[in-house]
Formats: sequence, structure tokens, C-alpha cells
Amino acid sequence: MTVPKIVAIHEGTVPISSSISNAFISFRDMDCSVVAVVSDVIRDGEPVVGYGFNSNGRYSVGEILRRRIIPRLLQADPSELSTEDYSTVDPARAWDVMMRNEKPGGHGERSVAVGVIDMALFDLAAKLAGQPLYRWLADNHGVGEPDSDVFVYAAGGYYAPGKGLRELQDEIRGFLGLGYRIVKIKIGGADLAEDLKRIEAVLEVLGGDGSRLAVDANGRFDLRTALRYGEALEPYGLFWYEEPGDPLDYAAHAVLAEEYSGTLATGENLFSRTDARNLLRYAGMRPDRDIIQIDPVLSYGLVEYLRVLDLLRQQGWSTRRCVPHGGHQFSLHIAAALRLGGNESYPGEFQPTGGFADSAVVRDSRVGLTESPGIGFEDKAKLFEVFRRLHT
Repeated sequence: MTVPKIVAIHEGTVPISSSISNAFISFRDMDCSVVAVVSDVIRDGEPVVGYGFNSNGRYSVGEILRRRIIPRLLQADPSELSTEDYSTVDPARAWDVMMRNEKPGGHGERSVAVGVIDMALFDLAAKLAGQPLYRWLADNHGVGEPDSDVFVYAAGGYYAPGKGLRELQDEIRGFLGLGYRIVKIKIGGADLAEDLKRIEAVLEVLGGDGSRLAVDANGRFDLRTALRYGEALEPYGLFWYEEPGDPLDYAAHAVLAEEYSGTLATGENLFSRTDARNLLRYAGMRPDRDIIQIDPVLSYGLVEYLRVLDLLRQQGWSTRRCVPHGGHQFSLHIAAALRLGGNESYPGEFQPTGGFADSAVVRDSRVGLTESPGIGFEDKAKLFEVFRRLHT
């Protein structure tokens, strides 16, 4: 049997910048890495190609890709990157090759670089099988029949120049008009009094229903401030209170979990199975209500994320408590195949990588998937144009 070979890997950088900001950073200079993994398999006169990129919030990682990750894959024997029967590309075995001679710990941006290639390898593997990724994952890594559609919420409410309460309300009305029922806004970029005015303005649009609103502090608060916000937020009965403090300050999070009875969400800035284990050990996370938001792309890819899910199951957590950060098609497939609790969505932001297929329709905060082979980037015209330019 002929072993499918990776004959080239092309990488580049694409801007996903905008004038918005959260409590910690501005997205004015934000960019991300994009890759194309080209195989020697030819279909309809074209090579089968897997595509990948990194989620927003972390910058492009081209230097790590060029100097370490890509050379290891291109120098490997094709049998090292294939399944045991040599029938197709195996992202898990390729992951081992990418991580050769890498010391444990100190993840830095390395986890992002591996995640970018990991996405492209899963896209490639599903395309070689002629299946949409969510079905391929369900067959190879799933827990049964995949979900036919996925819960999504609209992440917005960023701070921006000239954006007042009226503009914030108009933004939320726009989300509702697109089919979203649950929305999220930023907090911590203003003082508590101003943030409460913003929350009240959004709740006015939502008919006063706090269970339809999540808030996100992006790790801004010290413990005292997190507790003060928690006390003020609790009467609203919010959908969740996200990343109140530094993502690695597990002790502070544990104290907040003792005081705040509502749902807490965190994890988008944790990048490994070990990070997830420490979160469960030390942060006071409650499996009956809290949400884990680890982003598969930013945390060494889906290969590592599958290990995180195994850990959660061992600790008595349902995968329904996982709602990944990222807001793109890859995590949408993962959520459907592995029966997660949902997926983030950024209507209109972080283009061209953010968002789902051009034909995607959100109804009552749920969205279906396309049946295109792989992740289906070909159904997202502006992003596919970026990918094609990498290798044609």
C-alpha cells in the first residue's frame, strides 16, 4: 500500500486586526499564522491539501513553525506520519514528530505553533477519507453519534472608540437578529459602576433575562476586585462570569468559587493537559455548573485536547461542560463530534479566520455543519482564498 506523503508545508501570516479591545489587550495589531499542508494524493487534478490557522488572541508563530515544527515533519519518514496500516496521515503520530526534542513545560507560543499544524493535519486526514471532519472524528475518536448541530453564543460587547450604551445595545440587537439567543460582553475595561450600566443596557435588550448574558473579564482582576464584581453580578443570574483573574492563579479562583454561586468559566489561556489537571486540582472548579474553555488550537491541537477530555472524564466531568474558545469551524466540528457543550462565535470579528461557513445559519443559538470533506474551509470564500494563495 502506498503511504500518503506530505510533500510541502507553506506558512504565512494574515491580519485579523480591529479597533476593539477587551479589559487587557487591544486587537489593533492582531494577526495569526496560516498553513497549507500539501499531500502527494491527487484528486480532480489537484493535490489534497489540509489547512490550519491559530485562534485569535495569540499572535502569529511563523518563526517557531519555520525553524522547528515544519522541518521536523518534512524530514520525517512518511511511515512515521501515517497510521499503522500506512493508509492515511495520522495526526497523533505526526504530533509526536513535531514535539521531538521539546522539553516539557514552559509552553509559550510553542503550543500555538503545534496547534496550527495539527488543525491542518486533521483537515487533511478527513479529506483523504472523503468525510467532513466531525464525522471522521466521531468514527475515530467519538463517543457515539455526533451532534447534528451545536450551541453557539455571540461573543461581542468589546470596548471601542465612540462605542456607548446605545451602540452596545444596537450590537446586541444585531446578534439577536442573526439568530443568537445567548450573548457575551466584556467587563473590566471600565470601572464597576460603568460596567454595571453596560450590563443593564444589554439586559434591557434581552428583556431583563440575565441567564442570556455572559460577561468576560479576560483575566484582569485581582482577587479583591474579582470578589467585588462577583458580589455585584450575582443578583443578575448571569449565564456565566468568565476568567475573572489571572488564568494561573488557581488559589484566587478557588476563593471566588466559594463566594460566587453562579457559573464560572475559564481555561482559554491554559495550554496543556497538565494545565487542565492543575485547574481541576486547585481552582475550585465545580463540575455541576462551571465551564472549561480550553481552546484546542492554542493548546497543542486536538491531539492534546483529546487527552484533556480523557482527564475530565476520569475526574467525573461531562464533556458538556466544555465550550471551547476560538469561534471557528475547527472547534465547531470538535464540539459536534465529541459532544461538547457548545462553541464560541464572533459575528463579524477576526475575519477572515473567524466564523463558520458562508452558508451557516444560526437558529435559537444553534448552528449545523456542512458536509464538505475536512473542516470545510472551501465553504468560507475569503478564508479559502487566503489559503489557496499559500500554495498556488
